[in-house]
Amino acid sequence: MSTFEIRDDSFYFDGQPMQILSGAIHYFRILPQYWENRLRKLAACGLNTVETYVPWNLHELHENEFDFDGILDIERFLETAQKLGLKAIVRPSPYICAEWEFGGLPAWLLKTGCTLRCSDPVFLEKVGRYYDALIPRIARFQCTKGGPVIALQIENEYGSYGNDKVYLNFLADKMRENGIDVPLFTSDGDCDLMLTGGTLPEVYKTVNFGSNPKERFDCLRRYQPTKPLMCTEFWNGWFDHWFEKHHTRTDDDTAECFKEMLDMGASVNFYMFHGGTNFGFTAGANCPNYMQYEPTVTSYDYDCLLSEEGYITDKYLACKKVLTDMGITSDVTFEPDQPPVNFGTVQFTQSAPLRSQLDCLGVRHYSPSVKSMEDLGQNFGVIYYKTKVAKVGSHPVHMRDVHDRAHVWVNNEYKETVWRNDANATGKLDFDKDENTLEIMVEAMGRTNYGPWLADKKGITADIAVGQQFQFGWEIVCMELDDISKAQLSPVAEMTENEPTLLRGFIDIEEPADTYFRGDSLHKGIVWVNGFNIGRYWNDAGPQKTLYIPAGLLQKGTNEITVLEFDNAESMQIELTNVRDLG
Repeated sequence: MSTFEIRDDSFYFDGQPMQILSGAIHYFRILPQYWENRLRKLAACGLNTVETYVPWNLHELHENEFDFDGILDIERFLETAQKLGLKAIVRPSPYICAEWEFGGLPAWLLKTGCTLRCSDPVFLEKVGRYYDALIPRIARFQCTKGGPVIALQIENEYGSYGNDKVYLNFLADKMRENGIDVPLFTSDGDCDLMLTGGTLPEVYKTVNFGSNPKERFDCLRRYQPTKPLMCTEFWNGWFDHWFEKHHTRTDDDTAECFKEMLDMGASVNFYMFHGGTNFGFTAGANCPNYMQYEPTVTSYDYDCLLSEEGYITDKYLACKKVLTDMGITSDVTFEPDQPPVNFGTVQFTQSAPLRSQLDCLGVRHYSPSVKSMEDLGQNFGVIYYKTKVAKVGSHPVHMRDVHDRAHVWVNNEYKETVWRNDANATGKLDFDKDENTLEIMVEAMGRTNYGPWLADKKGITADIAVGQQFQFGWEIVCMELDDISKAQLSPVAEMTENEPTLLRGFIDIEEPADTYFRGDSLHKGIVWVNGFNIGRYWNDAGPQKTLYIPAGLLQKGTNEITVLEFDNAESMQIELTNVRDLG
């Protein structure tokens, strides 16, 4: 058993001064078979601690149903860290930000009507039940129990959102009730607003930033004059949105800032050390104002010390040199990186319009009014709406709050695609038959993960009007797209433009290896490899042009590649290439 203490002059582990040299690795963004490889590289760099968030929305995807297996096995992740002699810092939510879907909050919360991230009794009841399932799993890995965990965070950058001390104290008390006896801490931005709202008087405080450490720490000192300094998130890179350029930060600038903090005696956590991938529908979004929506790309490469694939970068070597020059070295080793492989062309041989798969992939509902995904218990994917419209002539279709991208058909004829950031209405459409059908299919692109617009319901969140007349009587189909094997494709590969279509092809592989999906002839869609959702592409938006396929998703023999293309496939093939392109 060990002790970890925060005294006025330093951290102390078993009575000896300790400078925390940490790196963020999110277990839920990496296949479990690679956890040890990534952690070995962290230890070999000279770092002594790994930090991770915990995503509530995956651990409790459906209310009262908890999942801690596979990629969500946090206990196995902590065991692996301990095996390598690493200590661990855990940031257990309920909110994590992390450019993660809904900031880690589960979608079903939006159906409860509770106010998020405060002492609303309903919200506290849900968090409390989740903590009762989660925290004991972490508690048994505390250093005081012989494990690697030295500290837990309360909430996350709460001062940039709220100031409810009752809520923060509830989280702290709930952790203690579930057996946490290591120190708790908060992390916030370096300004008066954030450091007053997000902290508790008796709890250790840290700050997050990417540059100018003296200035940032001077601000922290106003609220915590003694105690050791720590940057819990040293932003050594950055994340990407669609429609942006790929973000980078120079190796020298990163290393110099890192050294400056170490020379000050500060402890540091690289955010990120290894970013990994927003597999499936887990990428979040920013929403600086209600009318501007900025979804995050699939890659969480972050331009950090290990690439998205876990490869050593020049930034890793530059930061390791800083530590080596200070006499901090490690005898931990790891296997050399294996280069990605070009497996060549995959020809699509099967297809099916998504609208033909409503019964295979969806759950039908009938409602007088339009409902959001959350209203109907849907977490992710696509939602489909259909109604009948009388002979009313030419009118625009008003869809208030399209979240996030909608295809529209009248009488089975494609009319328009409506994007959330544009006016949520079509041009004039003709309803000139005695009875007309109006169909709308909406793709969710990720719930907001930061700022005041967190309550980001998906689908269409208000009633739909043709002209100024609201339309009632809706057939709604929720397609979570969590099991694509249920789709029934025909042995012909073809696609009609602007008809969302499933396309499938097969490739034989002798030896699995890392590779990248590239579909230059495609426009926008989702990719599954052997049934595993590797994420979204959006070639028209950039910057990301390839999707990472870890070797662990491939198998010897025949492999299946399935694509849901929303807009147009100009040819019936894609490439599995060895060249990454993040823009």
